[in-house]
Amino acid sequence: MTEWLDDAQQAAWRKLIEVVELLPGALDSQLRRDAELSHFDYFTLAMLSEAPGRTLRMTALAELTNASLPRLSHVASRLEARGYLERSQCPDDRRATVATLTESGWQKVVATAPGHVATVRDLVFESLDASDVADLDRIMAKILERLRR
Repeated sequence: MTEWLDDAQQAAWRKLIEVVELLPGALDSQLRRDAELSHFDYFTLAMLSEAPGRTLRMTALAELTNASLPRLSHVASRLEARGYLERSQCPDDRRATVATLTESGWQKVVATAPGHVATVRDLVFESLDASDVADLDRIMAKILERLRR
């Protein structure tokens, strides 16, 4: 016998799918318009900006951005061509590559962050109260825990 979602699950599922489909495009549109970056480009730069020395192994950066190494490598090549990051051999392990945010990349993050944060606040957080934010955090943590297994 096939098990179907009950009415409450179906309603919640459809809303989640809509968010998953609509939010990336909205974030991409703002970032492309205002900073000539995709959301993934910006996320990559932002993760480097928060790392010690603004440097991460490519494998760690891939994990933080939820990307495959081939996808990250392609994006890193584009960002490197624009002068936003540099890749080099890891000083501790010659088999590994590290990515470092350049000063130009840091300036791009600093210039881009306010508009991106305003968009995220507008699209996600403006309609939520503190309790909703806590619920969203709790729920997303539960879903991510299962996805990461």
